[in-house]
Amino acid sequence: MIVRHQAGMRAVALSLLGPGPDGEDAVQDAALVALRRIGDVRSPEAVGAWLRMIVRNACRDRLRSVPETSRVEDLDLLSSDESPERVLERHAFRDWIWQAVEGLSPVLRMTVMLRHFNSRAMSYEEIGAVCGVPVGTVCSRLSQARARLAEAMAATASAAHADAAARTDASRREALETLNAAERGHFAKLLTERWSPDVTLFDGRQPVGGREFLVRGMECDLEAGVRQRFVDAVASSDTIIWEMDLVNPPEDPEHCPPAVTWLMSLADSRVSQLRLFHSRVV
Repeated sequence: MIVRHQAGMRAVALSLLGPGPDGEDAVQDAALVALRRIGDVRSPEAVGAWLRMIVRNACRDRLRSVPETSRVEDLDLLSSDESPERVLERHAFRDWIWQAVEGLSPVLRMTVMLRHFNSRAMSYEEIGAVCGVPVGTVCSRLSQARARLAEAMAATASAAHADAAARTDASRREALETLNAAERGHFAKLLTERWSPDVTLFDGRQPVGGREFLVRGMECDLEAGVRQRFVDAVASSDTIIWEMDLVNPPEDPEHCPPAVTWLMSLADSRVSQLRLFHSRVV
């Protein structure tokens, strides 16, 4: 679908942004929006105009803000009575979109998931911090990912795919079960049963500790009166992102930042690497 209308999409970008990489990036952003919102199209005859409208919105967003703040999720035209959860279920977890995401390399998949598919879209600086790479590398990876997703759309839209929504629902349940186990003092048992015996906590690219370190950290937080409240999850075949709010005790309201992101890499269906990113803005 997108391939057929690329010429018209590029013409719109060229008319608004002129020649250069910004126009191409706007087309790629628009392609990703189209992937997520394909269910909105009711008539095949309307596809071309619909795609050009998305490109115009992407270009206008770039014109009125610096490139770093141009987010694909900000371009979605959501109805006022549609909840974020409904939007995710209707668009972001369409199996054929996730099939395209699964076709990316692990580093591109992780980067695009952190930026575009979790509930708290991370800035380029935050992604660089949690992955241990420069901001320029993050920009390059996102550009590559958007381009490859757009190219993959034609090949994935009509194919049979794994049930991505079911996988994410299972991850949500597992997150809640993990927090419940920790509250009951069974975090170590759960890690033994479900996570790799060699699981490692990383700070960027630097290993920090293993399973015992993770258990001690969770126990220390609970002893200090800090609780984690599940917000959302997103999962691919080898990457899981859990978003948590951190609830501090009344007597120590600044003990922890207000939120934490669990970024997990899987090996043989078990968590083998964990990175934690503490956000000071919810």
